[in-house]
Amino acid sequence: MSQEIEDIQSRMAFQEDTLSELNDVVARQDRQLQALMAALKSLAQKYDDLMFEREQSQGAVDEKPPHY
Repeated sequence: MSQEIEDIQSRMAFQEDTLSELNDVVARQDRQLQALMAALKSLAQKYDDLMFEREQSQGAVDEKPPHY
C-alpha cells in the first residue's frame, strides 16, 4: 500500500512540475501575442496613413491646373 502511495505522490509531483512549465509557456506566449498584436496595430495604422497620403497626392496630380 505504501508503494502505491509513493507512486501516486511521485506522479502528482511530476504533474505539478509539468503544469508549472506549461503555465510558464502560456504566460510567455501571451506576452508575445500582446506584443505582436501591438506591432500589427502599429503597422496597420502606418499602412492606412500611407494609403491616405497616396490618395491625397494622386488627387492633386490628376487635377488639371486652373489655366486649362
